[in-house]
Amino acid sequence: METIRTFYLGELRTKAMHTKSGYELITDVPKEHGGKGESFSPTDLFCASLVSSMLSVMAGAARNPAFGGSIDGIKVSEVIVEFDLPKNNFTVEQKKILETAALNSQVAKSLNTDLKQTVTFNY
Repeated sequence: METIRTFYLGELRTKAMHTKSGYELITDVPKEHGGKGESFSPTDLFCASLVSSMLSVMAGAARNPAFGGSIDGIKVSEVIVEFDLPKNNFTVEQKKILETAALNSQVAKSLNTDLKQTVTFNY
């Protein structure tokens, strides 16, 4: 079943529509590459997808009662992916759970192995 339908709008701009919800997302190439730079670029969305995937699986891993903590308050500084976690005094095991979850997210694992991923966790 189709989940996303994407249209080229001209002028280096696309519209992606989530077919179930009807939600639409516009991409625009940056000005320095000939676009209008008025929306997320495809590269911006790629980075957002990577980080969102990592954060989602980390949150899922943290729901496990054995984790016994919260990841609320995490913010991502940049991609090169850098997680700034709240000062919750995570145990070594909790850190391992979060880091393993992030590094094994579907998006992170789908990248070509030639693409270096530098991921830092600041506790």
